[in-house]
Amino acid sequence: MPDSESNKTSINKLGKIGLIDLITDKSKPVNSSTLSVIGDDAAIIDSGKLLTLVSTDLLLEGIHFNLIYTPLKHLGYKAVIRAISDIYAMNGTPHQILISLGISARFSVEQIEEIYEGIYLACEKYNVDLAGGDTSSSLTGLTIGVTAVGSVEKDKTVKRSGAKPNDLICVTGDFGAAFMGLQLLERERRLFEKEKVTQPDLSGSEYAIGRQLKPEFPAEVLTELRNTDIRPTSMIDISEGLSSDLLQICKLSHTCCRIYYSKIPIDYETSKLAEEFNIDPIIPALNGGEDYELLFTIPLEAAEKIKSIQSVKLIGHMTEQGLGNFLVGDDGSEVKLSAQGWK
Repeated sequence: MPDSESNKTSINKLGKIGLIDLITDKSKPVNSSTLSVIGDDAAIIDSGKLLTLVSTDLLLEGIHFNLIYTPLKHLGYKAVIRAISDIYAMNGTPHQILISLGISARFSVEQIEEIYEGIYLACEKYNVDLAGGDTSSSLTGLTIGVTAVGSVEKDKTVKRSGAKPNDLICVTGDFGAAFMGLQLLERERRLFEKEKVTQPDLSGSEYAIGRQLKPEFPAEVLTELRNTDIRPTSMIDISEGLSSDLLQICKLSHTCCRIYYSKIPIDYETSKLAEEFNIDPIIPALNGGEDYELLFTIPLEAAEKIKSIQSVKLIGHMTEQGLGNFLVGDDGSEVKLSAQGWK
């Protein structure tokens, strides 16, 4: 192998976050309407009275989904959720999506219609319009690209970089279910391929499977925050994993954090599945990804107000930069947080 090839750096060495940092390091906006460079959930564009938010997501067959156990209708629904969650995470409202499909010859018209049935269902539920897109042939299976467009008032934008020491760390929902649902589906797939088991054993795991195949987003929480006059100081949608996404806030806000083991919300079904797979439930809760919940920080003085929103849980607080990022056990022990989410 030539030296020029052997000296190349493997993408695996950098990981997803490192690669993004590398390719965006030189990104400098030349248009005054571009208010943010890469780093937040969505791009921010000054379009006059309001700010326009734009985000894009890519789903690749064999990487993001397996059609052996993923219904096409659910896949279309999930594609929309992935995209609009980024708009919500900027405290914005999604209005339109654009869908691009790469389709291989093995797909029928009826199967494409099934994908769009899921897309339209999600659009209807979240009041979003399908406004365009593109289609192309593909030699490698199915590819779905989704661009979401939304808006936010100029003084209401919430970014990842606004957290301050002593801010409280809040989350919606629970964690680890989507990951455990995926583990269960993958186990049954392997049984099917190896032992030709045609009837998968999924009883009692409907919640975890649903969180993996057809997630929802807690958009109503943003309305409740506004109604209680709480303005988050930072916010992100949890797609990579609670630990990874929290560390993104810490990095961009120049802070550190402490979260508490007993405060991390984990559903009973998730814990049961984790035990079945001989996994500590806190591992998928911190690192599983695809939860599509909200993670945000609020000022300490909003502690009493936030209690009125039942779907929000306090899990820790931000600290000064340099103090380290830790998961604190019930006995006071500390484990350093690391970004072990999906790479």
